[in-house]
Amino acid sequence: MRNWKRLGRATMLCTTAAVALAGLVGSAHAEDKKFKIYLSLSYSGNAWQSEAANIVKALAATPPYDKQVELIEVISGTDPQAQISAYESMIEAGADGIVTFPISSTALNRVIKRGCEQGVKFFTYDATVTEPCAYNVSYITSGFGENSAQALVNELGGKGKIFLSRGVPGNSVDKRHTDGAMHIFKQYPGIEIAAEYYSYWDDRTTQQETAKALAAHPDVDGIWAQAGEYGAIQALQDAGSKLVPITGENSNGLRLALANPDMQAKGLKGVSAGSPPAQSGYAFKLLMEILTGKRTLEPTNIEYPLPWVPAASVQVCAGDTFENGCNVFPEGKVPSSFVTEVFNPELLPELSLTSALDGKPTPGATIQPLPADVVKAPNEPGINCQNCEPPADLYKLTKIQPTVSP
Repeated sequence: MRNWKRLGRATMLCTTAAVALAGLVGSAHAEDKKFKIYLSLSYSGNAWQSEAANIVKALAATPPYDKQVELIEVISGTDPQAQISAYESMIEAGADGIVTFPISSTALNRVIKRGCEQGVKFFTYDATVTEPCAYNVSYITSGFGENSAQALVNELGGKGKIFLSRGVPGNSVDKRHTDGAMHIFKQYPGIEIAAEYYSYWDDRTTQQETAKALAAHPDVDGIWAQAGEYGAIQALQDAGSKLVPITGENSNGLRLALANPDMQAKGLKGVSAGSPPAQSGYAFKLLMEILTGKRTLEPTNIEYPLPWVPAASVQVCAGDTFENGCNVFPEGKVPSSFVTEVFNPELLPELSLTSALDGKPTPGATIQPLPADVVKAPNEPGINCQNCEPPADLYKLTKIQPTVSP
């Protein structure tokens, strides 16, 4: 009988050890497994999209991700059906995760839900979807539209003709920006929207569309622009027009122009804010921390901070990164269309200028853990949630206050 007890005790100890060993092996497997990750772009062809994609590529090639990730890039274009088909192919191919710039906030929901049900983790960056099983990582709720519109209204003293240079039709980013801007403009009867056009977040297209608007309205007083804003400055210069206040996003060209005394003397004023390409890297690292067992996080909306650089705060960098308060590179170092907000020392210390320009890892860099906490984004119906209530202060101003009364 004693022998049986000893045998039972030994069996129990062996079983316990085996379970513990299995746990360790499982953890190690999560660390060592080669995950199939898709980088899914819809709209492409501008500097912002190239930099956002390059950031993910650079991180995927940085140790230890270089041994853990099989990264596959797919560009589907601006047709929602094409991106739906691309998602379906990724799911069928056994994707572990999809990091994506979605072309629509609602049209992709059904295929995203099907992917989630099969274990695929969807991480959107910048643009958002309303399917609750997806993780949205975006600055979209941080108020670019309303804050930049108020900045333009302040510069114009509450009255004048303006152009609206928008992004891609039907995209959640363009909709949220424009909704926020119109919330402000509608409060000022003296503001007249003389022209509204889609510039597809591209300098060249913005230049062309702004030139058309200038032909009909040469007396424009200001331009509210999304990405591609440097093209609006070029159109004004080509037309021989006076420069006017412009609020745009984060192009190197805009920031240098805002700090240029000659351009200031000709009437250029404004603020550089808008979308950081770094959002893609943050989304990718969050996905990898979940897949490798380093983080537990249920699908949610995560807010990335809004950059805000008025003309008086533009400071040229001496080196290849943002240090000592600098926020723009000297002319000739990067193209004028280069989107400056690619660095984040807290979230993405692994990145360098080469990462954003060429998609190459920074020599000697290794992936660093993200902060434990994430900043949750507020619910916005039709933008990042379906049956939800928006906050009462949906369009509150966070970066600037009115200096003129409606």
